[in-house]
Amino acid sequence: MSLTSRASARKRRHVRLRKKISGTCDRPRLSVTRSNRHVFVQAVDDISGKTLVSASTMEKDIRALELGKTERALAVGKLVAQRALAVGVKSAVFDRGGCKYTGRVAAVAEGAREAGLQT
Repeated sequence: MSLTSRASARKRRHVRLRKKISGTCDRPRLSVTRSNRHVFVQAVDDISGKTLVSASTMEKDIRALELGKTERALAVGKLVAQRALAVGVKSAVFDRGGCKYTGRVAAVAEGAREAGLQT
């Protein structure tokens, strides 16, 4: 049995990842948080400490979709990209939050790219 839990290992990976990336007003950090049921995405300007746009699978229009979790994550990626483009953000730095870049996390990035956001 390992001495570290999955949660603490993910937290450690996220801290290591955050040392390397940060968001600016022109190129915010696209932060992805994943739970067992939902995905939350925020475009964060780390210099001013403000969230520019956000989206999640808990929003009414995303919840209404009869899709699986990965397809909903793809829709959330498209939605956050549309909102970011409306604010004037053309590119973002992708922050996977210590999770592996696969499944729902990768679907968010793919959806954002499909909607026109450069990550």
